[in-house]
Amino acid sequence: MLKHPLFTKLAALAAITVLLLFGLGLVEDVVRDRQRYRSLTAQSVADSLAGPQTLMGPMIHSACVESWDEEVGKGDERRMVEKRREFILTAMPEQLKLTTGAAMEERARGLHKVNTYKLKSHITAQWGSLASLLPRSTLKNSRMHCGAPLLMMAVGDARGIRTAQLVLGDQALPLKPGTFHPTYSRGLHAALPESVRGKADGLTATLDLELVGTERLSIVPLGGNTEVLMTSSWPHPSFAGRFLPSEREVSPEGFSARWHLSSLATTAQAAIANGSRICTGGYDDASTQGEYAPGGTTPRDCADSFSVAFVDPVNPYTLSDRATKYGVLFIALTFVAVGLFELMQKLRVHPVQYLLVGSALCSFFLLLVSLSEHLPFSISYAVAASACVLLLAYYASHMLGGLRRGVPLGAGIAVLYGLLYVLLQLEQTALVVGSMALFLVLAAVMVLTRKVNWYGLSKSPRAATAQAVAA
Repeated sequence: MLKHPLFTKLAALAAITVLLLFGLGLVEDVVRDRQRYRSLTAQSVADSLAGPQTLMGPMIHSACVESWDEEVGKGDERRMVEKRREFILTAMPEQLKLTTGAAMEERARGLHKVNTYKLKSHITAQWGSLASLLPRSTLKNSRMHCGAPLLMMAVGDARGIRTAQLVLGDQALPLKPGTFHPTYSRGLHAALPESVRGKADGLTATLDLELVGTERLSIVPLGGNTEVLMTSSWPHPSFAGRFLPSEREVSPEGFSARWHLSSLATTAQAAIANGSRICTGGYDDASTQGEYAPGGTTPRDCADSFSVAFVDPVNPYTLSDRATKYGVLFIALTFVAVGLFELMQKLRVHPVQYLLVGSALCSFFLLLVSLSEHLPFSISYAVAASACVLLLAYYASHMLGGLRRGVPLGAGIAVLYGLLYVLLQLEQTALVVGSMALFLVLAAVMVLTRKVNWYGLSKSPRAATAQAVAA
Protein backbone atom coordinates (compact mmCIF):
# COMPACT_ATOMS: atom_id res chain seq x y z
CA MET A 1 0.00 0.00 0.00
CA LEU A 2 2.84 2.38 0.81
CA LYS A 3 4.23 1.74 -2.68
CA HIS A 4 1.08 3.31 -4.14
CA PRO A 5 0.43 6.59 -2.30
CA LEU A 6 -2.57 7.37 -4.51
CA PHE A 7 -4.41 4.30 -3.27
CA THR A 8 -3.42 5.11 0.30
CA LYS A 9 -4.82 8.61 -0.03
CA LEU A 10 -8.02 7.38 -1.69
CA ALA A 11 -8.54 4.94 1.19
CA ALA A 12 -8.02 7.76 3.69
CA LEU A 13 -10.48 9.97 1.81
CA ALA A 14 -13.02 7.13 1.77
CA ALA A 15 -12.70 6.77 5.55
CA ILE A 16 -13.07 10.54 5.97
CA THR A 17 -16.17 10.52 3.75
CA VAL A 18 -17.77 7.80 5.89
CA LEU A 19 -17.00 9.83 9.00
CA LEU A 20 -18.56 12.95 7.48
CA LEU A 21 -21.63 10.99 6.40
CA PHE A 22 -22.02 9.91 10.01
CA GLY A 23 -21.86 13.58 11.01
CA LEU A 24 -24.51 14.48 8.43
CA GLY A 25 -26.69 11.72 9.84
CA LEU A 26 -26.41 13.28 13.29
CA VAL A 27 -27.44 16.65 11.85
CA GLU A 28 -30.46 15.02 10.18
CA ASP A 29 -31.40 13.51 13.53
CA VAL A 30 -31.32 16.99 15.07
CA VAL A 31 -33.60 18.31 12.31
CA ARG A 32 -36.05 15.44 12.80
CA ASP A 33 -36.06 16.02 16.56
CA ARG A 34 -36.88 19.70 16.04
CA GLN A 35 -39.65 18.74 13.61
CA ARG A 36 -41.07 16.40 16.22
CA TYR A 37 -40.93 19.15 18.82
CA ARG A 38 -42.84 21.43 16.45
CA SER A 39 -45.50 18.76 15.93
CA LEU A 40 -45.82 18.40 19.68
CA THR A 41 -46.18 22.18 19.93
CA ALA A 42 -49.01 22.16 17.37
CA GLN A 43 -50.71 19.39 19.32
CA SER A 44 -50.22 21.31 22.56
CA VAL A 45 -51.89 24.40 21.08
CA ALA A 46 -54.73 22.27 19.72
CA ASP A 47 -55.18 20.65 23.13
CA SER A 48 -55.33 24.05 24.84
CA LEU A 49 -57.34 26.00 22.24
CA ALA A 50 -59.09 23.87 19.59
CA GLY A 51 -57.93 21.45 16.94
CA PRO A 52 -58.53 21.48 13.18
CA GLN A 53 -62.18 22.24 12.56
CA THR A 54 -64.85 20.63 10.40
CA LEU A 55 -68.21 22.20 9.58
CA MET A 56 -71.09 19.83 8.79
CA GLY A 57 -74.63 21.13 8.53
CA PRO A 58 -77.06 22.52 9.32
CA MET A 59 -79.39 19.55 9.03
CA ILE A 60 -82.56 18.44 10.81
CA HIS A 61 -82.86 15.06 12.49
CA SER A 62 -85.33 13.29 14.72
CA ALA A 63 -84.73 10.11 16.72
CA CYS A 64 -87.59 7.63 16.41
CA VAL A 65 -88.58 4.27 17.88
CA GLU A 66 -90.94 1.78 16.29
CA SER A 67 -92.28 -0.85 18.70
CA TRP A 68 -94.59 -3.81 18.27
CA ASP A 69 -95.78 -6.89 20.17
CA GLU A 70 -94.60 -10.30 19.06
CA GLU A 71 -95.64 -13.69 20.37
CA VAL A 72 -92.82 -16.01 21.42
CA GLY A 73 -92.68 -19.50 22.91
CA LYS A 74 -94.89 -22.58 22.41
CA GLY A 75 -97.90 -24.06 24.15
CA ASP A 76 -98.49 -22.84 27.66
CA GLU A 77 -95.23 -20.86 27.55
CA ARG A 78 -96.43 -18.54 24.83
CA ARG A 79 -96.25 -14.88 25.77
CA MET A 80 -96.20 -11.47 24.14
CA VAL A 81 -92.87 -9.61 23.99
CA GLU A 82 -92.38 -6.03 22.91
CA LYS A 83 -89.81 -5.57 20.11
CA ARG A 84 -88.46 -2.22 19.01
CA ARG A 85 -86.48 -0.63 16.21
CA GLU A 86 -84.56 2.61 16.65
CA PHE A 87 -83.80 4.83 13.68
CA ILE A 88 -83.10 8.46 12.77
CA LEU A 89 -85.01 10.59 10.28
CA THR A 90 -82.99 13.32 8.58
CA ALA A 91 -83.74 16.29 6.36
CA MET A 92 -80.88 17.76 4.34
CA PRO A 93 -81.04 21.35 3.03
CA GLU A 94 -81.77 21.84 -0.64
CA GLN A 95 -79.76 25.06 -0.72
CA LEU A 96 -76.75 25.67 1.50
CA LYS A 97 -74.75 28.88 1.34
CA LEU A 98 -71.77 29.55 3.59
CA THR A 99 -69.82 32.79 3.65
CA THR A 100 -66.84 32.80 5.96
CA GLY A 101 -63.75 34.83 6.73
CA ALA A 102 -60.71 33.47 8.56
CA ALA A 103 -58.56 35.86 10.59
CA MET A 104 -55.17 34.35 11.39
CA GLU A 105 -53.75 34.39 14.91
CA GLU A 106 -50.25 33.09 15.56
CA ARG A 107 -49.66 31.14 18.77
CA ALA A 108 -46.25 30.07 20.08
CA ARG A 109 -44.77 27.59 22.50
CA GLY A 110 -41.15 28.52 23.08
CA LEU A 111 -39.43 28.82 19.69
CA HIS A 112 -42.20 27.13 17.73
CA LYS A 113 -45.15 28.94 16.16
CA VAL A 114 -48.52 27.51 15.17
CA ASN A 115 -51.12 29.03 12.86
CA THR A 116 -54.56 29.36 14.44
CA TYR A 117 -57.57 31.14 13.02
CA LYS A 118 -60.81 32.81 14.09
CA LEU A 119 -63.65 31.98 11.74
CA LYS A 120 -66.72 34.20 11.32
CA SER A 121 -69.31 32.35 9.26
CA HIS A 122 -72.76 33.27 7.99
CA ILE A 123 -74.68 30.15 6.96
CA THR A 124 -78.01 30.10 5.16
CA ALA A 125 -79.85 26.79 4.74
CA GLN A 126 -83.14 26.27 2.89
CA TRP A 127 -85.27 23.15 3.05
CA GLY A 128 -88.06 22.23 0.67
CA SER A 129 -90.60 19.66 1.77
CA LEU A 130 -89.88 18.10 5.15
CA ALA A 131 -91.76 14.92 4.36
CA SER A 132 -88.62 12.92 5.17
CA LEU A 133 -89.25 13.68 8.86
CA LEU A 134 -92.56 11.78 8.82
CA PRO A 135 -92.08 8.30 10.32
CA ARG A 136 -93.36 5.31 8.35
CA SER A 137 -94.27 2.00 9.93
CA THR A 138 -92.63 -1.14 8.64
CA LEU A 139 -95.06 -3.48 10.43
CA LYS A 140 -98.84 -3.49 10.76
CA ASN A 141 -100.18 -2.26 14.10
CA SER A 142 -96.74 -1.05 15.22
CA ARG A 143 -96.42 1.97 17.47
CA MET A 144 -94.29 4.99 16.44
CA HIS A 145 -92.71 7.52 18.76
CA CYS A 146 -90.34 10.30 17.62
CA GLY A 147 -88.47 12.91 19.55
CA ALA A 148 -88.67 16.59 18.68
CA PRO A 149 -87.02 17.62 15.41
CA LEU A 150 -83.59 19.07 16.10
CA LEU A 151 -81.71 21.47 13.86
CA MET A 152 -78.03 20.67 14.39
CA MET A 153 -74.64 21.97 13.31
CA ALA A 154 -71.69 19.64 13.85
CA VAL A 155 -68.14 20.93 14.32
CA GLY A 156 -64.85 19.14 14.72
CA ASP A 157 -63.95 20.56 18.12
CA ALA A 158 -66.77 22.18 20.11
CA ARG A 159 -64.27 23.95 22.38
CA GLY A 160 -63.66 26.33 19.50
CA ILE A 161 -67.22 27.70 19.46
CA ARG A 162 -67.22 31.31 20.61
CA THR A 163 -70.64 32.67 19.65
CA ALA A 164 -73.61 31.32 17.68
CA GLN A 165 -76.99 32.78 16.74
CA LEU A 166 -79.77 30.94 14.92
CA VAL A 167 -82.78 32.51 13.20
CA LEU A 168 -85.54 30.26 11.81
CA GLY A 169 -87.66 32.29 9.43
CA ASP A 170 -88.15 35.46 11.46
CA GLN A 171 -87.79 33.85 14.88
CA ALA A 172 -84.57 33.58 16.89
CA LEU A 173 -84.13 30.18 18.50
CA PRO A 174 -81.96 29.38 21.52
CA LEU A 175 -79.01 27.12 20.84
CA LYS A 176 -77.80 24.41 23.17
CA PRO A 177 -74.57 22.39 23.23
CA GLY A 178 -74.36 18.99 21.61
CA THR A 179 -76.25 17.59 18.65
CA PHE A 180 -77.94 14.46 20.09
CA HIS A 181 -76.76 12.67 16.95
CA PRO A 182 -75.20 9.25 17.60
CA THR A 183 -72.32 9.81 15.14
CA TYR A 184 -71.71 13.57 14.97
CA SER A 185 -72.03 14.45 18.64
CA ARG A 186 -69.93 17.63 18.87
CA GLY A 187 -71.61 20.88 17.94
CA LEU A 188 -74.84 22.66 18.80
CA HIS A 189 -78.58 22.24 18.26
CA ALA A 190 -81.95 23.91 18.59
CA ALA A 191 -85.27 22.15 19.18
CA LEU A 192 -87.88 22.86 16.47
CA PRO A 193 -91.64 22.85 16.95
CA GLU A 194 -93.42 19.62 16.06
CA SER A 195 -95.35 21.52 13.40
CA VAL A 196 -92.35 21.57 11.05
CA ARG A 197 -92.53 17.79 10.62
CA GLY A 198 -93.84 17.09 7.14
CA LYS A 199 -94.12 20.80 6.33
CA ALA A 200 -94.68 21.09 2.58
CA ASP A 201 -93.39 24.62 1.98
CA GLY A 202 -90.13 24.02 3.83
CA LEU A 203 -88.25 26.55 5.93
CA THR A 204 -85.17 28.76 5.97
CA ALA A 205 -82.58 29.05 8.73
CA THR A 206 -79.61 31.38 9.14
CA LEU A 207 -76.75 30.70 11.51
CA ASP A 208 -74.00 33.13 12.51
CA LEU A 209 -71.11 31.17 13.95
CA GLU A 210 -67.79 32.33 15.37
CA LEU A 211 -65.28 29.52 15.68
CA VAL A 212 -61.56 29.15 16.38
CA GLY A 213 -59.35 26.32 15.19
CA THR A 214 -55.81 25.26 14.36
CA GLU A 215 -54.14 25.06 10.95
CA ARG A 216 -56.96 23.49 8.90
CA LEU A 217 -60.67 23.91 8.12
CA SER A 218 -62.82 21.23 6.45
CA ILE A 219 -66.37 21.56 5.12
CA VAL A 220 -68.91 18.87 4.18
CA PRO A 221 -71.03 19.89 1.13
CA LEU A 222 -74.35 18.82 2.67
CA GLY A 223 -76.76 20.81 0.51
CA GLY A 224 -78.49 19.77 -2.66
CA ASN A 225 -76.64 22.80 -3.98
CA THR A 226 -73.75 24.03 -1.86
CA GLU A 227 -72.03 27.38 -2.31
CA VAL A 228 -69.08 28.33 -0.14
CA LEU A 229 -67.19 31.61 -0.22
CA MET A 230 -64.07 31.80 1.94
CA THR A 231 -61.73 34.74 2.37
CA SER A 232 -58.66 35.21 4.53
CA SER A 233 -55.61 37.41 4.88
CA TRP A 234 -53.39 34.29 4.81
CA PRO A 235 -51.42 34.26 1.52
CA HIS A 236 -50.47 30.57 1.48
CA PRO A 237 -53.61 28.38 1.45
CA SER A 238 -53.40 24.70 0.63
CA PHE A 239 -56.64 23.39 -0.90
CA ALA A 240 -57.31 19.69 -0.48
CA GLY A 241 -60.07 17.11 -0.13
CA ARG A 242 -62.49 15.81 -2.74
CA PHE A 243 -63.17 19.18 -4.38
CA LEU A 244 -60.95 22.09 -5.33
CA PRO A 245 -62.36 25.63 -5.55
CA SER A 246 -64.15 26.48 -8.79
CA GLU A 247 -62.77 30.02 -8.43
CA ARG A 248 -59.85 31.29 -6.41
CA GLU A 249 -57.58 34.29 -6.12
CA VAL A 250 -54.35 34.12 -4.14
CA SER A 251 -52.15 37.17 -3.55
CA PRO A 252 -49.65 38.39 -0.96
CA GLU A 253 -52.58 40.11 0.78
CA GLY A 254 -54.58 36.88 1.21
CA PHE A 255 -56.90 34.61 -0.74
CA SER A 256 -60.49 34.28 -1.83
CA ALA A 257 -61.98 30.93 -2.88
CA ARG A 258 -65.44 29.85 -4.01
CA TRP A 259 -66.93 26.37 -4.30
CA HIS A 260 -70.11 25.55 -6.27
CA LEU A 261 -71.20 21.95 -5.70
CA SER A 262 -74.28 19.98 -6.63
CA SER A 263 -75.57 16.80 -5.01
CA LEU A 264 -75.14 15.24 -8.46
CA ALA A 265 -71.38 15.47 -7.93
CA THR A 266 -71.18 14.36 -4.30
CA THR A 267 -72.63 11.59 -2.15
CA ALA A 268 -72.27 13.63 1.05
CA GLN A 269 -76.02 13.72 1.77
CA ALA A 270 -76.45 9.96 1.54
CA ALA A 271 -73.18 9.31 3.41
CA ILE A 272 -74.15 11.56 6.34
CA ALA A 273 -77.67 10.10 6.44
CA ASN A 274 -76.05 6.66 6.78
CA GLY A 275 -73.68 7.86 9.52
CA SER A 276 -70.46 7.76 7.48
CA ARG A 277 -67.30 9.14 9.00
CA ILE A 278 -65.94 12.63 8.39
CA CYS A 279 -62.26 12.31 7.55
CA THR A 280 -59.48 14.84 7.12
CA GLY A 281 -56.77 12.75 5.45
CA GLY A 282 -56.16 12.53 1.72
CA TYR A 283 -58.72 10.57 -0.25
CA ASP A 284 -56.01 8.33 -1.69
CA ASP A 285 -54.50 7.45 1.69
CA ALA A 286 -54.67 3.82 2.74
CA SER A 287 -56.10 4.94 6.04
CA THR A 288 -57.17 8.30 7.35
CA GLN A 289 -58.24 10.01 10.54
CA GLY A 290 -60.45 12.91 11.44
CA GLU A 291 -62.69 14.41 14.09
CA TYR A 292 -65.26 11.65 13.60
CA ALA A 293 -63.01 8.93 12.16
CA PRO A 294 -61.14 6.44 14.37
CA GLY A 295 -57.73 5.12 13.36
CA GLY A 296 -57.83 2.63 10.50
CA THR A 297 -60.83 4.24 8.78
CA THR A 298 -60.47 3.82 5.02
CA PRO A 299 -61.37 6.52 2.47
CA ARG A 300 -64.39 4.50 1.35
CA ASP A 301 -65.84 4.91 4.84
CA CYS A 302 -65.64 8.71 4.64
CA ALA A 303 -68.15 11.32 3.53
CA ASP A 304 -67.08 13.78 0.86
CA SER A 305 -65.46 16.96 2.14
CA PHE A 306 -63.01 19.64 1.09
CA SER A 307 -60.53 21.58 3.18
CA VAL A 308 -58.16 24.52 3.39
CA ALA A 309 -54.91 24.26 5.33
CA PHE A 310 -53.24 27.46 6.50
CA VAL A 311 -49.71 26.21 5.91
CA ASP A 312 -46.43 28.00 6.40
CA PRO A 313 -44.49 27.57 3.12
CA VAL A 314 -41.21 28.54 4.76
CA ASN A 315 -41.12 25.83 7.38
CA PRO A 316 -37.47 26.02 8.51
CA TYR A 317 -37.32 22.36 9.50
CA THR A 318 -38.71 21.10 6.21
CA LEU A 319 -36.30 23.29 4.24
CA SER A 320 -33.38 22.35 6.50
CA ASP A 321 -34.21 18.68 6.06
CA ARG A 322 -34.26 19.12 2.27
CA ALA A 323 -30.95 21.02 2.42
CA THR A 324 -29.28 18.31 4.51
CA LYS A 325 -30.11 15.72 1.84
CA TYR A 326 -27.75 17.60 -0.48
CA GLY A 327 -24.90 17.37 2.06
CA VAL A 328 -23.31 14.31 0.43
CA LEU A 329 -23.26 16.10 -2.93
CA PHE A 330 -21.68 19.18 -1.32
CA ILE A 331 -18.90 17.13 0.24
CA ALA A 332 -18.26 15.18 -2.97
CA LEU A 333 -18.10 18.28 -5.18
CA THR A 334 -15.85 20.14 -2.72
CA PHE A 335 -13.47 17.18 -2.47
CA VAL A 336 -13.42 16.98 -6.28
CA ALA A 337 -12.57 20.71 -6.46
CA VAL A 338 -9.74 20.37 -3.91
CA GLY A 339 -8.51 17.28 -5.73
CA LEU A 340 -8.43 19.16 -9.02
CA PHE A 341 -6.35 21.93 -7.45
CA GLU A 342 -4.06 19.29 -6.01
CA LEU A 343 -3.77 17.55 -9.38
CA MET A 344 -3.51 20.53 -11.73
CA GLN A 345 -1.24 22.64 -9.50
CA LYS A 346 1.00 19.76 -8.34
CA LEU A 347 0.05 20.34 -4.70
CA ARG A 348 -0.20 17.99 -1.77
CA VAL A 349 -3.23 18.23 0.54
CA HIS A 350 -3.22 16.08 3.65
CA PRO A 351 -6.30 13.91 4.45
CA VAL A 352 -6.69 15.82 7.73
CA GLN A 353 -7.16 18.99 5.70
CA TYR A 354 -9.89 17.24 3.69
CA LEU A 355 -11.51 16.28 7.00
CA LEU A 356 -11.49 19.88 8.23
CA VAL A 357 -12.98 21.14 4.97
CA GLY A 358 -15.72 18.51 5.13
CA SER A 359 -16.43 19.33 8.77
CA ALA A 360 -16.93 22.99 7.84
CA LEU A 361 -19.43 21.91 5.19
CA CYS A 362 -21.33 19.79 7.73
CA SER A 363 -21.42 22.65 10.23
CA PHE A 364 -23.31 24.76 7.68
CA PHE A 365 -26.42 22.58 8.00
CA LEU A 366 -26.33 22.69 11.79
CA LEU A 367 -25.92 26.48 11.70
CA LEU A 368 -28.83 26.72 9.27
CA VAL A 369 -31.36 24.86 11.41
CA SER A 370 -30.29 26.60 14.63
CA LEU A 371 -30.36 30.12 13.16
CA SER A 372 -33.68 29.54 11.35
CA GLU A 373 -35.36 29.05 14.73
CA HIS A 374 -34.64 32.69 15.55
CA LEU A 375 -34.37 34.43 12.15
CA PRO A 376 -36.22 34.24 8.82
CA PHE A 377 -34.98 31.31 6.77
CA SER A 378 -33.48 33.46 3.98
CA ILE A 379 -31.43 35.50 6.46
CA SER A 380 -30.37 32.36 8.34
CA TYR A 381 -29.25 30.77 5.09
CA ALA A 382 -27.29 33.85 4.04
CA VAL A 383 -25.52 34.10 7.43
CA ALA A 384 -24.63 30.40 7.61
CA ALA A 385 -23.50 30.23 3.98
CA SER A 386 -21.41 33.44 4.26
CA ALA A 387 -19.70 32.22 7.42
CA CYS A 388 -18.78 28.87 5.85
CA VAL A 389 -17.63 30.41 2.54
CA LEU A 390 -15.37 32.92 4.32
CA LEU A 391 -13.94 30.21 6.56
CA LEU A 392 -13.27 27.83 3.67
CA ALA A 393 -11.79 30.56 1.46
CA TYR A 394 -9.44 31.61 4.26
CA TYR A 395 -8.41 28.04 5.04
CA ALA A 396 -8.05 27.11 1.35
CA SER A 397 -5.75 30.09 0.77
CA HIS A 398 -3.26 28.55 3.23
CA MET A 399 -3.99 24.94 2.30
CA LEU A 400 -3.48 25.54 -1.43
CA GLY A 401 -0.65 28.03 -1.09
CA GLY A 402 -2.14 31.44 -1.84
CA LEU A 403 -5.17 33.63 -2.40
CA ARG A 404 -5.07 32.92 -6.15
CA ARG A 405 -6.16 29.37 -5.35
CA GLY A 406 -8.13 29.84 -2.16
CA VAL A 407 -10.46 32.56 -3.42
CA PRO A 408 -11.62 30.60 -6.52
CA LEU A 409 -12.35 27.59 -4.31
CA GLY A 410 -14.38 29.80 -1.95
CA ALA A 411 -16.20 31.32 -4.93
CA GLY A 412 -17.05 27.85 -6.20
CA ILE A 413 -18.47 26.86 -2.81
CA ALA A 414 -20.48 30.10 -2.77
CA VAL A 415 -21.95 29.13 -6.14
CA LEU A 416 -22.89 25.74 -4.66
CA TYR A 417 -24.69 27.41 -1.76
CA GLY A 418 -26.49 29.72 -4.17
CA LEU A 419 -27.58 26.75 -6.30
CA LEU A 420 -28.81 24.90 -3.21
CA TYR A 421 -30.92 27.90 -2.17
CA VAL A 422 -32.49 28.01 -5.61
CA LEU A 423 -33.27 24.28 -5.42
CA LEU A 424 -34.91 24.74 -2.01
CA GLN A 425 -37.23 27.41 -3.42
CA LEU A 426 -38.22 25.29 -6.40
CA GLU A 427 -40.69 22.44 -6.09
CA GLN A 428 -41.81 21.31 -9.52
CA THR A 429 -38.51 22.00 -11.35
CA ALA A 430 -35.97 21.19 -8.60
CA LEU A 431 -35.06 17.83 -10.16
CA VAL A 432 -34.39 19.15 -13.66
CA VAL A 433 -32.38 22.14 -12.40
CA GLY A 434 -30.30 19.94 -10.08
CA SER A 435 -29.69 17.37 -12.82
CA MET A 436 -28.53 20.02 -15.28
CA ALA A 437 -26.20 21.60 -12.71
CA LEU A 438 -24.68 18.22 -11.84
CA PHE A 439 -24.17 17.46 -15.52
CA LEU A 440 -22.37 20.78 -16.03
CA VAL A 441 -20.08 20.07 -13.07
CA LEU A 442 -19.26 16.61 -14.44
CA ALA A 443 -18.58 18.09 -17.88
CA ALA A 444 -16.21 20.69 -16.37
CA VAL A 445 -14.30 18.00 -14.46
CA MET A 446 -13.96 15.87 -17.59
CA VAL A 447 -12.71 18.83 -19.65
CA LEU A 448 -10.15 19.86 -17.02
CA THR A 449 -8.80 16.31 -16.60
CA ARG A 450 -8.90 15.25 -20.26
CA LYS A 451 -5.08 15.17 -20.56
CA VAL A 452 -4.28 13.64 -17.16
CA ASN A 453 -2.30 10.40 -17.21
CA TRP A 454 -4.22 8.48 -14.56
CA TYR A 455 -1.93 5.43 -14.83
CA GLY A 456 1.05 7.66 -14.08
CA LEU A 457 -0.59 8.86 -10.87
CA SER A 458 -0.83 5.32 -9.51
CA LYS A 459 2.92 4.60 -9.81
CA SER A 460 5.07 4.73 -6.72
CA PRO A 461 7.58 7.59 -6.44
CA ARG A 462 10.52 5.13 -6.86
CA ALA A 463 9.05 3.69 -10.05
CA ALA A 464 8.35 7.14 -11.43
CA THR A 465 11.96 8.21 -10.71
CA ALA A 466 13.37 5.11 -12.39
CA GLN A 467 11.19 5.72 -15.44
CA ALA A 468 12.36 9.33 -15.61
CA VAL A 469 16.06 8.29 -15.40
CA ALA A 470 15.58 5.71 -18.09
CA ALA A 471 13.99 8.28 -20.30
